[in-house]
Amino acid sequence: MKLLKNTIIALMLTAPLAAFAQSTATPKFDQRQANQERRIDQGVQSGALTPKETGRLEKGQDHLQTMEDKAKSDGQVTKQERAKLQHAENRQSERIYRQKHDRQHDYNHNGQVDHPRHASR
Repeated sequence: MKLLKNTIIALMLTAPLAAFAQSTATPKFDQRQANQERRIDQGVQSGALTPKETGRLEKGQDHLQTMEDKAKSDGQVTKQERAKLQHAENRQSERIYRQKHDRQHDYNHNGQVDHPRHASR
């Protein structure tokens, strides 16, 4: 009877660890996705992103979401899958930065690139 009780206790203690090892939770990825979406939205509001740039960046965000869904599809996200997701997020973050700082703007939000006026020479 004591052996059965100890076995049950051991199973109760290790079950949460097994569930953690098989985890599909990606809270860091999800938070970073939200941050990147916010950066894109801020770029649209400020005019730093043109509609074409915004479309490409949103498509990249959709691709990241597809990658996450695929990684979660088998019930667990492995270390390699997490590394691949993080690498893809890093590249998307670089794209967002580059597009926000490339001197193409849509300050008046008319859907066309605003070109800076050159000073008279």
